[in-house]
Amino acid sequence: MHSDSTSRLTDDDVYLFNEGTQFHLYDKLGAHPGTVNGQQGTHFAVWAPDAEQVSVIGSFNDWQDGAHRLYPRGFSGVWEGFIPEAAKGSLYKYRIHSRHSGYQVDKSDPLSFFNEIPPKTASIVWDLGYDWTDADWMRTRRQSNALNAPIAIYEMHVGSWKRIAAEQHRSLSYRELAVPLAEYLQQMGFTHVEFLPLTDHPFFGSWGYQTTGYFAPSGNYGTPQDLMYLIDTLHNHGIGVLLDWVPSHFPTDEHGLGFFDGTHLYEHADPQQGFQPDWNTFVFNFGRNEVRSFLISSALFWLDKYHFDGLRVDAVASMLYLDYSRKEGEWIPNRYGGRENLEAISFLKRFNEEVYRHYPDVQTIAEESTAWPLVSRPTYLGGLGFGLKWDMGWMHDTLTYMQEDPINRRYHHHHLTFRMLYAFHENFVLPLSHDEVVYGKGSLLGKMPGDEWQKFANLRVLFGHMYSQAAKKLLFMGGEFGQQAEWAHDAQLQWDQLDRPLHRGMQQWVTDLNRTYRQEAALHEGDVDPSGIEWIDCQDVESSVISLLRKGQATDDIILVVCNFTPVPRPNYRIGAPRGGYWREVLNSDAAIYGGGGWGNGGGVHAMPVPLHGRTHSVTLTLPALSAVFLKHWGNRQ
Repeated sequence: MHSDSTSRLTDDDVYLFNEGTQFHLYDKLGAHPGTVNGQQGTHFAVWAPDAEQVSVIGSFNDWQDGAHRLYPRGFSGVWEGFIPEAAKGSLYKYRIHSRHSGYQVDKSDPLSFFNEIPPKTASIVWDLGYDWTDADWMRTRRQSNALNAPIAIYEMHVGSWKRIAAEQHRSLSYRELAVPLAEYLQQMGFTHVEFLPLTDHPFFGSWGYQTTGYFAPSGNYGTPQDLMYLIDTLHNHGIGVLLDWVPSHFPTDEHGLGFFDGTHLYEHADPQQGFQPDWNTFVFNFGRNEVRSFLISSALFWLDKYHFDGLRVDAVASMLYLDYSRKEGEWIPNRYGGRENLEAISFLKRFNEEVYRHYPDVQTIAEESTAWPLVSRPTYLGGLGFGLKWDMGWMHDTLTYMQEDPINRRYHHHHLTFRMLYAFHENFVLPLSHDEVVYGKGSLLGKMPGDEWQKFANLRVLFGHMYSQAAKKLLFMGGEFGQQAEWAHDAQLQWDQLDRPLHRGMQQWVTDLNRTYRQEAALHEGDVDPSGIEWIDCQDVESSVISLLRKGQATDDIILVVCNFTPVPRPNYRIGAPRGGYWREVLNSDAAIYGGGGWGNGGGVHAMPVPLHGRTHSVTLTLPALSAVFLKHWGNRQ
């Protein structure tokens, strides 16, 4: 018999769920081990409003349909029940008999905490108990996530960072990864790591972007507690942890969310709205109250139970536009006849409001590839409410420029300078992400023109330019040491290349860029503030040289950056300087330690009272070939 005393759902929960405002569904639906009236067992609850009958089938009842039926909770669409025979570790699915034409199906639990490793598809009764040791990090992480803090993100795919050759090249587990990764990121100077989606996904080759388990981490690398240990370890090494989260679409696998109860429950029924042809996936129905509760609960779940420090939201553009990747006649306009997805816009605003309401010390980051306005502005100002947005325009323009033979770069100078026209329309992250090193695009190093030495020098000046710009930074794994091959998800990075001096030099250059970016307030305090950067000279087209100033909040906190994008060294290169005194060379990508030619400025230069570029003083530099040079105002010190 069904007994209300076994339920985790109050009447208020049910009301809020149907209203679309119950954002902690993970405490209410799904499988929860516990004790009822002194009896151990598991409480199950699942949303299936068009089911005629729902049973829990599993390892505890030999997968027998009807052996353990659930019961409807009023007219809420929720089915629930307490099963004494089910315990932690039990395998289970929901056997759903639909009201419609005899359809029946076995479904994984949409709110399961743990699932079998694909291709198996059962859910596993689990708990989320873990003794966290990251209280110090959690108490102070607001400082690390602030918009005026240095944020240098290492983007990575857990399954292909390192593998164990002696064990058929298997991926490291969450626990095996924890200490080596934390120590590596600490050594390299990155502030955050961003994991490609770790939410459970049936196809390894989707890299996690085709999610079926919105509350379950991938079992490929261990248990939920193993993932918690990884995050805990990173926090204890001072590393923030971001999760790539995919609310835009989900795969069509039968055991997943699609056609869940014999109806299009989570997705739109009309394929012109509910099917994404680019990825052969279903699109969430963002206008459905219960779907909004489900997705926002998923977002809060990872921040709550796993202590993630932020969410990078994938494919936002595909959510915002009804005609995304669709031809005329293949999409349905909104009620005003427009192409904007009003329900998705409303959802994204509410998502951001709820995240920042509950966790004001995290960041949400949009991967949004269009000129949609106010993505990273508060909702009360008409924005979408994200904290940061990927600057895809910078990535595209800069890589287009860098792939040009240096002799032709003078004709493409605008690709370097255009960004400054819009640099503060949003709070930007500059991404050199996984998307740029897959599908035949080659590695970052492979995109660079010239012989081997020039390829490395080009990549060093690209990174120097990136770190000189006003924005947060993101680099995909392997780029930091100039991996030669494009990324392959089924093999580890080419770590053996670090036996070669040019690769070691690249790794040291990125390490020193990160260190300097973090240490020098001038390079990060104004990342999202127009007062933090200004051109010295952006018009030396013939030489393909740009020069700029980065400024901190303190008056004397100034760094001057000059980038030479040709293989021609330029001795006696004079640029304006805002003040006299000594300018110390704090970084030079041509230093021998990085694999460069060793040209430089003898540790620094003195500014002379010779006006230039609208400044009262100027400095004369030795500008190496294909180089980035950073000089800090040192007053009268040497």
